Parts: sequence; structure tokens; C-alpha cells
Amino acid sequence: MDKTHAHPHTETKKVIDRLSRAIGHLESVKKMVEEGRDCSEVLIQIAAVRAAVNNVGKMILQDHINHCVVESIETGDTKVLQDLSEAIDKFVK
Repeated sequence: MDKTHAHPHTETKKVIDRLSRAIGHLESVKKMVEEGRDCSEVLIQIAAVRAAVNNVGKMILQDHINHCVVESIETGDTKVLQDLSEAIDKFVK
């Protein structure tokens, strides 16, 4: 599924930066497990990683609505709405 966009996404750098931080945080959680750290501490950190990833998803969703969806509707492309609906369904599961 290699789709590119003809228009810029305004939040790309922020998304990449946040993903990098979440990846680093997840690596730290993995190290905690390897070190045998307390399960409660690990679960709290997993919750933090999950929240960070969800927040990145929200940023991408907002950017998609503000750019891809608006542009597609302006050009009469309604398929983007079906794609968005499917993506939201998978995102919120």
C-alpha cells in the first residue's frame, strides 16, 4: 500500500519526532522487561507508550482531514471518505 500525496502535510516533522520518541520509550520498556523490573512499572510505561502512539494517530487523522479529505471533496473524489471510514474503524479498535 504505497500511496503518496500531491499536497504537503503540515505536521510531518512533528509526527516523525513523536514517533521517534515513542520508539525510544518502547525500547526503554523492553529493557525494563529484560531487567525484570516490577510489572506495575512496566504496565504504566506501556500505557504511556500507547497514549503517545494514539496521540500521533490523532495528529495524522487531523492532518488527513484538513488536507486530504478537504482537497478530495473539493475535487469530487468521495472515495477518500470510504477510505477514511475504514482507517478510523481500524484506528479505534
